Amino acid sequence: MDKKISVISDLDGKKIVVISDIRFKGKRNINWEEVEQYLKEYIGDCYEVVETSDQVYIGSDFPGELKGSGDTKRLYGANAKAKANANATQGIPMLLQCATNKRWQENFKGKHNVDAKFGWYRFTTRFALPVYNNDTGDLERFNIFRIEMLIRHAADGNLYLYDMVNIKKETSTPLEQ
Repeated sequence: MDKKISVISDLDGKKIVVISDIRFKGKRNINWEEVEQYLKEYIGDCYEVVETSDQVYIGSDFPGELKGSGDTKRLYGANAKAKANANATQGIPMLLQCATNKRWQENFKGKHNVDAKFGWYRFTTRFALPVYNNDTGDLERFNIFRIEMLIRHAADGNLYLYDMVNIKKETSTPLEQ
């Protein structure tokens, strides 16, 4: 399958990662096991957040955390489809590279005393997914989503992608074909 990822800028100059390859077309019953298996291919990779020059690694805990997180379990409909497709494509490198709005927060959970010893960072990134006409199969538009990349600052000093949370469809005018 040919993966199609591109980056465009909106009218305000903010980057949007356009993901044209939809792996999960239905809105119900996302196969998170399949998403997890796909994400395992990224383990060990490192990507730079262009805005901050931070190097973010994909650790072995990312696929399982994304699949089983409380955030993922709460998702349904278009947001679940968007999260699955943002991860089950080759979009992760571009989503990290285009991330903005770095914020730090203290680690409050004892279970993360080692893996997030120096706290957490959150970055915001935006992406667009195509919407097809159910009857004709023709591309109608792209819906734009915002998602937070949750990054843990580990005891080894490195930053690791931990989860992608708080996905929200933007209510602005979608990208027209």
